[in-house]
Amino acid sequence: MADIRPFRIDVPQADLDDLRERLLHTRWPDELPGAGWSYGTPTGYVRALADRWTSSFDWRAQEAALNAFPQFTTEIDGQRVHFAHVRSPEPDALPLILTHGWPGTFAEFRRMIGPLTDPRAHGGDPADAFHVVVPSLPGFAFSGPTREPGWGIERIARAWAELMRRLGYDRYGAQGGDFGSKISPELGRVAPERVVGVHVNALITTPSDDLMDGLSDSDQRRLASLKRWHREFSGYAMVQSTRPQSLAFALADSPAGLLAWYGDWFAAHGDGVDDLDPDEVLTHVAVHWLTGTAPSAARLYREAAASWGVPPRVSPVPLGAAVFAGDAAVRRFAEREHRVVRWTEYDAGGHFAAMHVPDLLVTDVRAFFRELLA
Repeated sequence: MADIRPFRIDVPQADLDDLRERLLHTRWPDELPGAGWSYGTPTGYVRALADRWTSSFDWRAQEAALNAFPQFTTEIDGQRVHFAHVRSPEPDALPLILTHGWPGTFAEFRRMIGPLTDPRAHGGDPADAFHVVVPSLPGFAFSGPTREPGWGIERIARAWAELMRRLGYDRYGAQGGDFGSKISPELGRVAPERVVGVHVNALITTPSDDLMDGLSDSDQRRLASLKRWHREFSGYAMVQSTRPQSLAFALADSPAGLLAWYGDWFAAHGDGVDDLDPDEVLTHVAVHWLTGTAPSAARLYREAAASWGVPPRVSPVPLGAAVFAGDAAVRRFAEREHRVVRWTEYDAGGHFAAMHVPDLLVTDVRAFFRELLA
């Protein structure tokens, strides 16, 4: 069997001291009076988070909390892959691989791991238990950086199939949001004989002119939201999919710059609706800063761009979608690419559902697989 090594996060104190000094000596930009979020992340938002980062944010506490989950590394296709692997106390639990997106990390799922692996201890039905595997995307955090081009959606999916094989899982489910909503279905395409079902949130669907007639009011609202995103907020994606190396110098050298770049996305796609725990935001930013992988993580957009606009093969694996308040997915567009068997729309939540509404996401994941395997 390929080498799988135990892993613990242990950031040198010198790196934390250097981070603090850089933040304290930030050269802050000016901004237009009253511009708010209309030109991008405002200085006041970034300064407040930077002040928190240097004062009350406790990296060692976050480090210890993440180290409570068993973690490992292995090499797949020439790339280091880091992952958390938490087995359920229920022997018949279904293995489930969870995939995060950008600019998140495996830490997105930390409030879901306990309820998923041990529902009995969290007021749930033990029949809904999962053995949970949570990899860091290649190039992200403790899986990074990538050392060669080509780590796009399909290659990551094939790496996940190999990871699950190495762990001895012949039959398993997949779940993901953001980039995870692309990678998890692709895992179903590359290993359909092993993936029993795919559950997604923050699903990305592409509008089609021939499917516009008769859209419901909720679909019309989501379509309008998607158009607004393209018009106002998609600049980061265009930069990262075309010129990631030009951006890399700022992300690698300035923690305040990294905080602003990530903060624009975490704060509800630039709307300034900051309903995430600031310490959760800082944890993801800190992980990428302390591992030096923000530039490598940005390259995922460049690698994935080759597949944008290319109609994928229709997946043979059943798919369930949880569509939260911040999502722009439309079912009829999704059905061109997926065998949709469950579609649930919620008034709560947002793009980062694992952090916004982890209990609701856990409930939907359980229901999907329960119905699928009944």
